[in-house]
Amino acid sequence: MSLKLEVKTEIKLDYQGFQNQINEFHSRINDKNSPDINFLGWNNFPEVAINPQEIARMRKIVENLHQNSINVLVVIGIGGSYLGAKAALDFILGLGPFENKPEVIFLGNSLSSTDLYQKIEYLKTKNFAINVISKSGSTIEPAITFQILYQFLIDQIGEKLAKTRTFVTTSIKSGELLEIAKSNELEIFEVIESIGGRFSVLSSVGFFPLLFAKINVDEIIQGAIEAHKRYSTSSISQNLAYKYALFRFLMYKNFNYKTEILISYEPFLIYFNEWWKQLFGESEGKNLKGLFPASAIFTTDLHSLGQFIQDGSKNFFQTIIYIKKPKFDLGIKKLVQFNTKINKLSGKTVSEINFQAFLATTLAHSSYGNNPNLVLEIADSSPKTFGHLVMFFEKACAMSAYLLGVNPFDQPGVESYKNELAKNLGWDR
Repeated sequence: MSLKLEVKTEIKLDYQGFQNQINEFHSRINDKNSPDINFLGWNNFPEVAINPQEIARMRKIVENLHQNSINVLVVIGIGGSYLGAKAALDFILGLGPFENKPEVIFLGNSLSSTDLYQKIEYLKTKNFAINVISKSGSTIEPAITFQILYQFLIDQIGEKLAKTRTFVTTSIKSGELLEIAKSNELEIFEVIESIGGRFSVLSSVGFFPLLFAKINVDEIIQGAIEAHKRYSTSSISQNLAYKYALFRFLMYKNFNYKTEILISYEPFLIYFNEWWKQLFGESEGKNLKGLFPASAIFTTDLHSLGQFIQDGSKNFFQTIIYIKKPKFDLGIKKLVQFNTKINKLSGKTVSEINFQAFLATTLAHSSYGNNPNLVLEIADSSPKTFGHLVMFFEKACAMSAYLLGVNPFDQPGVESYKNELAKNLGWDR
């Protein structure tokens, strides 16, 4: 898989002056004696992250579900427990709508009673299974949703059958969800202790929903393996993941930019952007430090944010993911009934015009708008490319956080709202 990185800015950047720091942090990420070794399972790829026996078991379960006409899987989880899988599904399949294909629905990622009610109403006419994902089971959004939905499933088909359609992805060492799964004899998939939620899509957390949707998980793994090898060097000039990390750090530290906007030109990348926002937001937003991760979809958001990006305050830079080959394309034919200027575009395709919009916007924002732009060009939106891109960003994120001087693998600030909510509810977490 080819990934190209191009910086479009008049700012002069000195990468080589940071090679010694990069070498130090590279060792911290890759050394088996690293003080952070208990959080680096995602980087020990595929040895730690991939369990071939568990994937084989998942395949058999999915095959059995499909044979029994169970074509809807409800994934219950929040944060890294669902964002990676949702990002992968949209990235690889597109947004649909799809007919006669397995459907994956995501719940437990909010406390919206309306959303939960409406999705349960939809499920009343469906044969569905449940995959609840939580390392501990004590996170309130998925815990509430699982309790309500499991009762609904029991009411629909009876407890005995409901047990055969409920799958729990959790820690196999301890936790409320593990105890629930054991006491109710539910199938368990392992959340690997050394892989945090936001780094977990390339593991059982992401694989079961993807297998259910008939995604080629082997190709995702292959893409991640290739990226893992490609970005295994500490050389800044040869490691694009580290070059991206250093670019971000210099924008923040040396040039006082406070926000990075991740921009895509395909709506099916909305949730990939959301996954990226959690990855960098939770990894770097500590000790009053860090770039604020924002996102936009062009050309859609050019008609809402475009004015601000072009002429507004200059406290942000842009990282653009551009996909060279679209999934599908449509030609524009001359329509004699429409005597408009659009007819002059006949003979072109929609993707060709989208590409010209990308070129024009990048030039306008970087040259005339004076906003630094970094372009990541990827070949396509295949499973292999998805695996590669995830590994690229995960390696970049770890390095970027170390350069910033923060721990990439904890999220103490998230606990504050959880603890206050528990107090309000009189709930012992």
